[in-house]
Amino acid sequence: MSETEQKPVVPAQATAPAAETMKNREPLLEVDNVTLRFGGVVALDKVDFTLYKGEILGLIGPNGAGKTTCFNAMTGIYQPTEGQIRFRGEKISGKKRHQITQMGMARTFQNIRLFPEMTALENVQVGADAHHKTSVISALFRLPRHRREEREGREKAQRLLEFVGIPHRLHEYARNLSYGEQRRLEIARALATDPVLLCLDEPAAGFNPAEKEELLQLIRQIRDQGVTVLLIEHDMRLVMGVTDRIVVLEFGKKIAEGLPAEVRDNPKVIAAYLGVPDDAA
Repeated sequence: MSETEQKPVVPAQATAPAAETMKNREPLLEVDNVTLRFGGVVALDKVDFTLYKGEILGLIGPNGAGKTTCFNAMTGIYQPTEGQIRFRGEKISGKKRHQITQMGMARTFQNIRLFPEMTALENVQVGADAHHKTSVISALFRLPRHRREEREGREKAQRLLEFVGIPHRLHEYARNLSYGEQRRLEIARALATDPVLLCLDEPAAGFNPAEKEELLQLIRQIRDQGVTVLLIEHDMRLVMGVTDRIVVLEFGKKIAEGLPAEVRDNPKVIAAYLGVPDDAA
């Protein structure tokens, strides 16, 4: 048995089957009437939804709807003006970004943020470092604990690069990877933090149809490994094909929530995307 077969890609605590966790309906992330203002601009207006453990939830809406702003509020970049965000039952408003990561929430970005002069392997190892406990002294003198964590981080990075489909690129500098490979690398780095919730911000941007189909399969595999997924994406075919439920924002407000088929046929959603009055949709 190979090293990849021996060890799970994600931590054992997050490996419950998706169907079972959906049946139990255990809340993982709760966005409770969140409002976010920038001066006189209301970016989010009493946004309210719950993400349940084991599901793939789509967060969609036209450009400027507030989707990425909502992600930023969830991950500690912005602090809500009103309302609360709870993750695993704990209020996260006011926590620093690294604290939220250590709680088990990871994200990718709409604009890829990698270390271009580091290899793919090194980029993923940065994510693995999130849970390392090595002190500065231990690292400086390369004490046994530091060497063990370094070895384990490297092994985890190799497994994750294989999981996302780019094991042959592990020693390539990130700047030399194709756009699609960089997207996969960013997902691998996020998974290296051992998340229970992975937030993907437009992961299919710039992809061709074949790459989008491969991404759809990868998202399903991530959920099957036990990681809950929150997805922002403009490609409605991908969203409808991979999500369990969808929340729709427009101008910072939630206008719809439900199963993909319900959201697809919702007059308010049709109006938001086609730019026609509600009563004409």
